[in-house]
Amino acid sequence: MLGIIEVLGLPFLICLLMTIILSHLGIHVLKREIIFIDIALAQTAAVGALAAHIYCKLPTDSLLGYSCGLGVTLVAAAFYAFVRKRVTQIPLESIIGVTYAIAAAAALFLAGVAPGGHVHVGEVLAGSILWASWMDIGVGVLVFSGVGVCFYLFRSPFNRISEDYERAHREKLNVLWWDFFFYALLGIVITFTVRIAGVVVVFAFLIIPATISALFSSRWGPRLAVAGLSGTLSSLAGLLFAYRFDFSVGPAIAAFLGLVLAIAACYRYWTKRHQVPVAQTTATR
Repeated sequence: MLGIIEVLGLPFLICLLMTIILSHLGIHVLKREIIFIDIALAQTAAVGALAAHIYCKLPTDSLLGYSCGLGVTLVAAAFYAFVRKRVTQIPLESIIGVTYAIAAAAALFLAGVAPGGHVHVGEVLAGSILWASWMDIGVGVLVFSGVGVCFYLFRSPFNRISEDYERAHREKLNVLWWDFFFYALLGIVITFTVRIAGVVVVFAFLIIPATISALFSSRWGPRLAVAGLSGTLSSLAGLLFAYRFDFSVGPAIAAFLGLVLAIAACYRYWTKRHQVPVAQTTATR
């Protein structure tokens, strides 16, 4: 037992941190119908970090390399906020998909010309969550706490835009600024978490717990509780499975998140199917 804690303790803590912040962000993402914003921002961050590594000789895991990736992500955040307000002929999700394809192509090109580029591609996709350190935990607490405080202080405009963008615009809310602020905060979290956990795991944490919570409630409190519980259980199961069978940690966690979603969907379908309507029970009495 002590050996398992030593190996999986820090990865589990970083999974808990990601569950807390990404579950909350994921609910916003689902409400705004921008499902692929995560991988799009992750790829733009990878382009910035790789470009800094190739042309400025900065390590991709250094503070300056991270800052370059974040800078490109903030540019993408401003672009998405502007496009959502100004371009009405094309759905924002389509534009996000196009930018993801372009960013992915650019990242692959840069990885091809960079020394050891295939290593960078592998890190972006799968991450290195098993090698999480106390430094990662400390920085994660600071970053996620700052983002969480912002979401708490400005929850009213964020929630209004997530619930109904057009209505918030009609009510004279500065949707361009608040959209940019939302995408910027999301980009900060994505840039940090992808460096540790990789695109696949971060995308799974962002979307799957939020989707599970939507099956059971439409209110924020219960949704956050369900999302947190499902993310925590999936993380623990994935880490134990990877440890027991010598499996890759990131894919194992993502697989168990998918498994929990499937179980929750089946349970929800079964309970709805066997639920007795109120009118019917009243008539039988």
